[in-house]
Amino acid sequence: MNPLHDSSSDPTARPASSPSAGAPAPARGRVLLAAPRGYCAGVDRAVVAVEKALEHYGPPVYVRKEIVHNKYVVETLAARGAIFVDDTDQVPEGARVVFSAHGVSPAVHAAAEARGLQTIDATCPLVTKVHKEAVRFAGDDFDILLIGHEGHEEVEGTSGEAPDHIQVVNSPDDVDDVVVRDPAKVVWLSQTTLSVDETMETVRRLRERFPLLADPPSDDICYATQNRQVAVKKIAAECDLVIVVGSANSSNSVRLVEVALESGARDSHRIDHAAEIDPAWLDGVRTVGVTSGASVPEILVGDVLVRLAELGYGDVQEVRTATEDLMFSLPRELRADLKAAGEPVGRPARGERRPLSVEPV
Repeated sequence: MNPLHDSSSDPTARPASSPSAGAPAPARGRVLLAAPRGYCAGVDRAVVAVEKALEHYGPPVYVRKEIVHNKYVVETLAARGAIFVDDTDQVPEGARVVFSAHGVSPAVHAAAEARGLQTIDATCPLVTKVHKEAVRFAGDDFDILLIGHEGHEEVEGTSGEAPDHIQVVNSPDDVDDVVVRDPAKVVWLSQTTLSVDETMETVRRLRERFPLLADPPSDDICYATQNRQVAVKKIAAECDLVIVVGSANSSNSVRLVEVALESGARDSHRIDHAAEIDPAWLDGVRTVGVTSGASVPEILVGDVLVRLAELGYGDVQEVRTATEDLMFSLPRELRADLKAAGEPVGRPARGERRPLSVEPV
């Protein structure tokens, strides 16, 4: 079984990677399992691209930065022969390199071409959309206010499309520092993985300063980011504790903790894996919410549910606020090579599966 694409229909079943189960604890409370959660279409596409590249070309396959922001995914792919590097100058000339789901700037593409690298661009199509918007508005000589976290790979990639026209706005508190050339030609764009509420507050403050501020032609915040935040909001008010599975450098996972607390959860913690659950968090807790960031395979959620059952929280109810069926095709460079070799270009099962053994509410 591929742990990055666990096709099990029951996340309460023990994954192969889980620690040995202890004796069931006396019932202490219930778990509300948020849905949607876990892999989004862009993450799924990027992870499959690396897996297919390793299968087709053989290792090593180089990957610039983390393919997605999840420690388990990166470690699993590295064990199969993926080599993660910080930049293209660490890739041997002529070798094959995959660009991560977060996107890269034109300068990175140029540097790869100069070294004769064979590239597979696994940038999420929703991030590519923001890049194209930046190019378009820069071509019309707008000042572009990019709402996002400075230093994040996605923000660096988007900014690189039009560095002379883009300035990053990290939060609502930064709005007063924004300087533009012409208040009549200003537009905002955003990183795809932000808190919807905080982004809208930043836009509100920007519009107070620049009443003619233009909106992007379509929503920049990823549908999956929004859906996971909506699902957490749905359960948070009923939860004494919300556990978010996701890595520390995953912007959307970190945001889920904030959204849970803002939406009424008494406490919330982000963890990479089940072993990080502190039993002290569960003191006096009747209801535990569980969700996962958009780069988290479902096997890790299964581990968390098993651990919670061992601690007395075996009653799992799924709370679904949306159903996602979007899938993106593999990067064109990889599709072309697979097709030429007569290999299938289809996709494995998606990371999230609707559980059959938990009660929907």
